[in-house]
Amino acid sequence: MNLKLVINATLVTLLIGGCADDIVSSKTPPVTDIETEVPLTSSVTHPPIAPATPPRVIGERLNATQESPSITYPASVQDQLARKQAGSSLLKMEHDMAYSGATGLSQIRPASEPVDRENYQHFENNPLKLALEQPVSTFSIDVDTGAYSNMRRMLNQGRLPVKDAVRVEELLNYFDYNYPAPNTLAQPFSVITEVGPNPWNANTKLLHIGIKGYAVAAADIPAANLVFLIDVSGSMQSADKLELLKKGLGLLSKQMRKQDRVSIVVYAGASGIVLEPTPGNETFKITHALDQLTAGGSTNGAAGIRLAYQVAESAFIKGGVNRILLATDGDFNVGTTSFEQLMDLVEEKRKSGIGLSTLGFGSGNYNDHLAEQLANRGNGSYAYIDTLNEASKVLVDQLSSTLLTIAKDVKIQIEFNPAVVAEYRLVGYENRMLRREDFNNDKIDAGEIGAGHSVTALYEITLQDSDAKRVDALRYRTPLTTAQNRDELAYLKLRYKKPGEDTSRLIESSIKTSDIINAEASSSEHYRFAAAVAGFGQLLRGGQYLQDFGYEDVLALSRKARGHDANGYRGEFIQLVKLARNLGSHSVSKGNTVSQVDGND
Repeated sequence: MNLKLVINATLVTLLIGGCADDIVSSKTPPVTDIETEVPLTSSVTHPPIAPATPPRVIGERLNATQESPSITYPASVQDQLARKQAGSSLLKMEHDMAYSGATGLSQIRPASEPVDRENYQHFENNPLKLALEQPVSTFSIDVDTGAYSNMRRMLNQGRLPVKDAVRVEELLNYFDYNYPAPNTLAQPFSVITEVGPNPWNANTKLLHIGIKGYAVAAADIPAANLVFLIDVSGSMQSADKLELLKKGLGLLSKQMRKQDRVSIVVYAGASGIVLEPTPGNETFKITHALDQLTAGGSTNGAAGIRLAYQVAESAFIKGGVNRILLATDGDFNVGTTSFEQLMDLVEEKRKSGIGLSTLGFGSGNYNDHLAEQLANRGNGSYAYIDTLNEASKVLVDQLSSTLLTIAKDVKIQIEFNPAVVAEYRLVGYENRMLRREDFNNDKIDAGEIGAGHSVTALYEITLQDSDAKRVDALRYRTPLTTAQNRDELAYLKLRYKKPGEDTSRLIESSIKTSDIINAEASSSEHYRFAAAVAGFGQLLRGGQYLQDFGYEDVLALSRKARGHDANGYRGEFIQLVKLARNLGSHSVSKGNTVSQVDGND
């Protein structure tokens, strides 16, 4: 209620509050609300007012259905009664507010927005580097996709994602690019490279590196020992958290076989076992246990992680898949909450041969940083589940990739030839960078590849013959004195370990200058679509290196390269780009007006 109105009403009451006592007989009941019978009186003591001339006719209190008799009051009394009625109405409004626990002052509140406590690790874009000074680039592969579906959730909520929520490599790796797969597990993945024009800078090229893991049918996965570690704390009590989680894991449980084992561990303020290790074909028992879960309490995630490892160890299958699937919003608030202590806990437990993957849920308090890093340290993958379709994609369609690791500690190192390459930068993978010496150190942890997984990485490179170099050469640098190996653009090396092995294996190959493609039309479909996805991710992060490349350019490129889209993921990508364009400020690019939305997307 307006504060000024409340004060005025009180003053009116103080001035005339005693009038009715002198006008109406003492036997007349107090004025009431006919519907509620609440007396409209005030606790304020009124000063006496001189009695007015009594009315000629005093009517009895009326029911709502009765007609009022004709009553005539003197003019002075009619004026006082009108003011009394107005004051009583205002007092009733104030009474109702007080009765509901509110006061006039409490209605005056500053403007506010919903509390957003989502947590993302801050990082800067990879910088440009001079090949003459730093010719070697080393990083760990990444098969996570959580940043893509999380980005989609934010766009569908009507807002652009925060920059730190966008990890370009996870947008790239959300899609399959139809890379050729190996025929045997002797070398568990294939490697392809392609060099072509850069759609956001005509003066540079893109080096596309693609990896495809050996595919294993779901029916051929070794026996699996899975522990569903489920957050049932109070923060999970919403439709997009625990309820969606139960439906998603219900889909997974229907894929389990007799030789598999499924356990369910929950945690809130404390942790407990809901389902002891159970044969995978007992679907009703598993889904019934899921259906009984409810949310409440604080979040002791560390206690749940410890208990889940204990349960997994008790049902360990030698030579099988042993994995914990942690489903949470990541909002750990009691017990061990230190980020580094949690990372140390998972790093120590992975030595037992049990992997940990994370499934993120929800918004508002979502801790993306914790969910992503727990999976990294736990030799697992990270996915964010925003819809039941995404749960089906991760837990049914890509079951083999999610559960079965075919190569671990996979590292990529590329040495650029300074005689050919002047500058380069890696697009994405900012939190996966390694030191040069880490490549040959088998003690250094790196990413895992699941069966059938695709991994994509892009470098933007500036050739020596380009007139658009962006970094000045050093004045006192050692000049290039040899034309040796000018037919090589770069040298690519990969290291990996097979599951159960501690010594890495090496794959290496050279990338030739003769492989450079100069016309976009001559580049492959997967090359162009990956470039569109990378451009989009960089736009969402501010477009530091994109010049005048905008959303319309992403749309044009991705529409042409959409190709075969059996599951509709590429079509959905195009829709998300259009949505971001409409929400953002990069609608116009290269001097073109915004195009009309066509009906083919």
